[in-house]
Amino acid sequence: MCALLWVSLTSAIWTHLPNSPLGRKKIEAAYRVKTLEEMPGPTVAKFVWDIFAKRGLSRLHELQIEGVKRYGPMWKASFGPILTVHVAEPALIEQVLRQEGKTPIRSDLSSWKDYRKQRGHGYGLLTAEGEEWQAVRTLLGKHMLHPKAVEAYDTTLNAVVDDLIAKLRRSRHQNPCGLVPNISSEFYLFGLEGISSVLFESKIGCLDPVVPTETECFIQSINTMFVMTLLTMAMPAWLHKLFPMPWDTFCQCWDYIFQFAKGHIDQRLKEEAEKVARGEEVEGRYLTYFLTRTGLPMKTVYSNVTEMLLAGVDTISSTMSWSLYELSRHPEVQASLREEVLAVMGGRRVPGAVDVARMPLMKAVVKEVLRLYPVVAANARVIADKDIQVGGYLLPKNTLITLCHFATSRNAAFFPNPGTFQPHRWLNRYKGHHPYASVPFGVGKRSCIGRRIAELEVYLALARILMQFDVKPDPEGSGAAVKPMTRTLLVPESEINLQFIER
Repeated sequence: MCALLWVSLTSAIWTHLPNSPLGRKKIEAAYRVKTLEEMPGPTVAKFVWDIFAKRGLSRLHELQIEGVKRYGPMWKASFGPILTVHVAEPALIEQVLRQEGKTPIRSDLSSWKDYRKQRGHGYGLLTAEGEEWQAVRTLLGKHMLHPKAVEAYDTTLNAVVDDLIAKLRRSRHQNPCGLVPNISSEFYLFGLEGISSVLFESKIGCLDPVVPTETECFIQSINTMFVMTLLTMAMPAWLHKLFPMPWDTFCQCWDYIFQFAKGHIDQRLKEEAEKVARGEEVEGRYLTYFLTRTGLPMKTVYSNVTEMLLAGVDTISSTMSWSLYELSRHPEVQASLREEVLAVMGGRRVPGAVDVARMPLMKAVVKEVLRLYPVVAANARVIADKDIQVGGYLLPKNTLITLCHFATSRNAAFFPNPGTFQPHRWLNRYKGHHPYASVPFGVGKRSCIGRRIAELEVYLALARILMQFDVKPDPEGSGAAVKPMTRTLLVPESEINLQFIER
């Protein structure tokens, strides 16, 4: 039936075409699938200039929006040895993701993989592909994606929120007006302590009055590694020999990151072995416990825990920082959200997973924050087994496709007044909303496996903070808006200082 309809439609078009060659050429061009060579985009020289001469590595999210203005919803660009096709239209992103297959490849992450090959490490969820990735994804999904399984972590996470509240109180008491400077650093420690509690079911001292030296070194290693990721990926392999510093620094950071994670895993395994030796029952809810009982090689356990440790920290830190930043600048939204929290709690002081599930405005606030400041400004896919068609172009298999989430989530066609913080837009679905316009956790099999745990941690922390503090902008600040910058992930460009007033 569909084929007959297509033939009839095509015949009608050709019947009513002017007999001029020009008219037929226009129709032929409209229906012809275009090649990658025909796709618009900057020259290599222009792109290199944007990246290195105009602070482009820290402005990759802004280059998405500039790319849409210059070239339309699809364009190509070469980044060092890598050719990538940028897709910045929700419908086109949907086309890509619906053709990704059973074992989709997120992106090459070449420097991350090169490091693992060089050091003999295994691959984790961020770097593994194919059946290896699918096997671990399936195992972890049982404990990280099912709502009931995630609810079991609320007691563990609330213990970390207790420490966060105490840490915020200590910080504000050190300032006469209750100011907590550089709030992102506080939430970075909170994020690391939270994901560690889920992975190891033990505290690592991030929120103690004195942070352990090894934890500070771990945090610095993560920050430097992310900065070096873009640089090492942009450099051809032969340049590493001429300019070894970026690659050497990158590897040193990863060495410490793996060492830190391995140390905590081995410590937990040692404690369990001692319990067994004493005849005690061994059980646990932490993710390392589940992984070590699946029969996976230990190097696979080490790599997966290490990569989950990385993924959990920035997600929490960024979302919490931007959430309180926007709530401090929009006191009416903060007041409404506090009313919602207090109404649900009914006099109780510590919310659980069941409570935050009944807070629609809370969810809307976090959705709006992640629309404005997605932790990952752009995701990627590589379709390795087949050529695909997207937006009228034929993309050969193994083409690196960048999905420009920052550009789509700030597109006025889908989000009126896209630069403004309006959580209520998520409570009243308006015409024009496209399900792929804002997907901060990704979509499909390669979506963020820790999404539910991260959301629960953020909801619990925001609820407790608003119950105990009024959060206001720095009274001595300039009032200028804090802008995001790219550091592989999207982070605040400058410090966010907030005033916490006890309620």
